[in-house]
Amino acid sequence: MSSSERSTPSARRAARPLAVLLLAAGVAHFARPRTFDAIVPRSLPGTPRAWTYASGVAELALGAAVAAPRTRRVGALATAGFFVAVLPANVKMAVDWRSHPTPYKAAAWARVPLQVPLVLWALRAGRRP
Repeated sequence: MSSSERSTPSARRAARPLAVLLLAAGVAHFARPRTFDAIVPRSLPGTPRAWTYASGVAELALGAAVAAPRTRRVGALATAGFFVAVLPANVKMAVDWRSHPTPYKAAAWARVPLQVPLVLWALRAGRRP
């Protein structure tokens, strides 16, 4: 095993479910794009659908990178950056849902601080010994 493929047992355990999460989220962007179109900040250039598909492709690529031992470290670090980059969409969703019933509002706002453990999870998955 090359040094680029080595990781701690904790990193390997963190990587598998993270890869599954990313791959499932990537597929969801194509299976139900309208859900994601609605949370794309309107300040971004282009159409919401283009951003939905682009982020779906990104999540599929990140999931594949995290799943493969040779690309796990770089994939995990890129995933941490991706989780930071999508924070504005989560904030937009929470603000847009302020008139929804309380359980929906609570779920939308819960996504915002959830980015912190997701970033930490990705960083843990990318650890080397």
